[in-house]
Amino acid sequence: MPTVQARITRAKKTIAAAGVPFALPPAGERRERLGGVLSVIYVIFTEGSTATSGDRLLRTDVAYEAIRLARTLAALQPDEPEVHGLLALCELTAARFPARTGPDGSPILLADQDRRRWDFSAIRRGLDALARASTRGLGPYGLQAAIAAAHASAPTVEATDWDRIVVLYEALDRIAPSPVVELNRAVAVAMASGPAQALAIVDALIASNRLPGSHLVPTVRGELLARLGRRSEARAELELAARLCANQRERSVLLRKAAALSGPSD
Repeated sequence: MPTVQARITRAKKTIAAAGVPFALPPAGERRERLGGVLSVIYVIFTEGSTATSGDRLLRTDVAYEAIRLARTLAALQPDEPEVHGLLALCELTAARFPARTGPDGSPILLADQDRRRWDFSAIRRGLDALARASTRGLGPYGLQAAIAAAHASAPTVEATDWDRIVVLYEALDRIAPSPVVELNRAVAVAMASGPAQALAIVDALIASNRLPGSHLVPTVRGELLARLGRRSEARAELELAARLCANQRERSVLLRKAAALSGPSD
């Protein structure tokens, strides 16, 4: 954080020296600039909700600052559906924070979370924001919020409407295609239709080399192989994922899962 603060201080001095007015841009320019602002808030929140490195899974101070910014933007731009979509996504995701880590900071997977610890006030705020985002059809942030809402509305992982989540990911992939979206779709497909179908999606991603160096691909592939009973392959994938993962908390979970697969293979 000191590095970030130093950069902010330098940026303020640069703006002051250049005499740049610190005010809302003219109405005609706001829509053009809005996408960049939403993207920055999204990146800030994502880093807060799952830190890319370090010894903490969550950086709640960063995530809640992103939510504050999203709320401010929603107040300034109340007629922009995607602003409300991003706010809904942040609120619904943050609602799970209290249950995502144990007392020692270790990650708790979705299937093992005590859903009674979820922040239901945040869920209500998120659902309200999602309703405002839905007035003219959902954009990329709104679709992600709808996926988060499907999780937030389910009493258990098994009772989650995975078919709906698959459809939402398919819609998201049409309007904002990315390898991460495709990987997340594979996870949903595994829950809705089984691991074999999902593994084909992941293997296609690997063949296209669209997420090189990411720990997420071997993480998902390892989970799918484990569900298919291919234990030695699964263990190798999870060990690879651990080597690629820069977050110490996530790495420990991956190594623990790999260790649990030791023993009689395939």
